[in-house]
Amino acid sequence: MMFDFAIIWFVIIVFATLMYIVMDGFDLGIGILFPFIRDNDDRDVMVNSVAPVWDGNETWLVLGGAGLFGAFPLAYAVIVDALTIPLSLMLIGLIFRGVAFEFRFKATPGHRPFWDKAFMAGSILATFCQGVVVGAVVSGFEVTGRAFSGSTLGWLTAFNLFCGIGLVVAYALLGATWLVMKSENPLEQRMRALTRPLLLALLAIIAGISLWTPLAHADIAARWFSLPNLFWLLPVPLLVVAFSFWLWRSVMDSRRHTLPFVLTLGLIFLGFSGLGISIWPQIIPPHISIWQAAAPASSLSFMLIGALLIIPVILIYTFWSYYVFRGKVQHGEGYH
Repeated sequence: MMFDFAIIWFVIIVFATLMYIVMDGFDLGIGILFPFIRDNDDRDVMVNSVAPVWDGNETWLVLGGAGLFGAFPLAYAVIVDALTIPLSLMLIGLIFRGVAFEFRFKATPGHRPFWDKAFMAGSILATFCQGVVVGAVVSGFEVTGRAFSGSTLGWLTAFNLFCGIGLVVAYALLGATWLVMKSENPLEQRMRALTRPLLLALLAIIAGISLWTPLAHADIAARWFSLPNLFWLLPVPLLVVAFSFWLWRSVMDSRRHTLPFVLTLGLIFLGFSGLGISIWPQIIPPHISIWQAAAPASSLSFMLIGALLIIPVILIYTFWSYYVFRGKVQHGEGYH
């Protein structure tokens, strides 16, 4: 039996990326939500809700980046060359967020506001830059031969910046519904109240991107609106509407603690799926496919052995850490 190792590795990278977006998304979202919460005890609860798991969440980013480097070296070279500035800013934001996360609990009362601001700024910067990267990948890259031939500031477009804002809103919604699940009154009620306006903002951004991309790219318009594709892909926007309506109702039901977060995960997955459908099978839009960018089959098969060993370990560790630290976080508990 012959395996298409390029597709297998593409699935692995997409899975790792989605896991990162889901898991690191809500703890970045907590930093984004800091400006809405002024009480220091409530901020402690927000940070404590992710303290036991946030380091492990970023494992998926490392896995996705390393997989892209090894399995699709051409895509890695083009993307890193084209997006050096936003990727560097993203790493700076993650560093600031990580340092502030650790230092804010050790700081004196006079210094804690500085680390709170660093945690908030790092979270917003990292998230915004990730959104810019997503927008740039959807927009495509100028490639001549096997090298990026565009401008260093080619990523600085209105669409990419709009995607950056969109991801900030999406992560904030993830963080709010995570805190609905993990916190208690009055913080929980504050997060329930924030969820609805964040949901409306996210839906407006999804609608904007859904209109913008087919208008700007004829191939994406053909993918979504030609027959019979239209009938096959129609469930995606319909599910977005259904999940949004369900989330709108469930978040104000005080008996529902986990459902709002699960529905938000569903919205993130649908949005991610929509972007994937738009560019498939290009890994460097608009012209380089996953097969053209893939490493030799011998390299892909060799790396797959290691991936099949390490991914189950990461999944088991992730499941176990979330299981151990399940339940509500109360004031005075957690990470110090």
